Amino acid sequence: MKRKMIYITLFVLLIFCFSIPACDYAYATEVESTQTEDDDTLFGINISTSGETGGISSALQIVLVLTILALCPSILIMLTCFTRILVVMHFTRSALNTQSAPPNQILIGISLFLTIFIMAPVFNQIYENAYLPLSNNEITQEEFVQEAVAPIRDFMLKNISDKADLDKMCEIAGITEVESTDDIPLHVIIPAFILNELKIAFWIGFLIYLPFIVIDMVVSSTLMSMGMMMLPPTTISMPFKILLFVLADGWNLIIVNLLETIQV
Repeated sequence: MKRKMIYITLFVLLIFCFSIPACDYAYATEVESTQTEDDDTLFGINISTSGETGGISSALQIVLVLTILALCPSILIMLTCFTRILVVMHFTRSALNTQSAPPNQILIGISLFLTIFIMAPVFNQIYENAYLPLSNNEITQEEFVQEAVAPIRDFMLKNISDKADLDKMCEIAGITEVESTDDIPLHVIIPAFILNELKIAFWIGFLIYLPFIVIDMVVSSTLMSMGMMMLPPTTISMPFKILLFVLADGWNLIIVNLLETIQV
């Protein structure tokens, strides 16, 4: 009985092995005939790089849109004032020594909406000069990219306060002679802008820390003079920091003055 089952199994495997090449040949013949009829399709999907009007096909347009959507968080964080605002907010919370109050979600939300508020004129320029003409078929896709990048480029150049960062990036990129800032490529402006944003944010954070450090020093020296060395000074100084921050209307001072440092 066992020998009979082995023979049957070998017979089935033999038939299966002979049937695979025939299936592959039929499938390859079908694919070849399909591609012969239309060289720009693969398994029924249009992979042509040119559309009916000579532009990019709809399939590649979908790929480009999905790529841009994937890069949107990086574009929003790195090419806007989001980094400066968020870093200053974190410095403010650390100076107050309130641990996780306000939490990270609130700080990110505040930074996001303040960024939208500041960048609204730039976004309006992109919408009016790039998106509307493209939707009305008044400009090509290459012109759309140029018109969309121009407002962001101008914003970054306005907010690079230290031109030494821009000169250093040009030197690293091998750009020695530039007649104007219009000749500087975008991939050189972006890292210079990011370095400048971090530098300004840390400088503002240092200025925010100064009055709270004074409170820590006064409270610490008072506790030491009273012989209360085992009591952490931060436990006593934190209520005074919060009181000073509230009486001075700290959030208004920080946010308003921070927004005034950003040029649009």
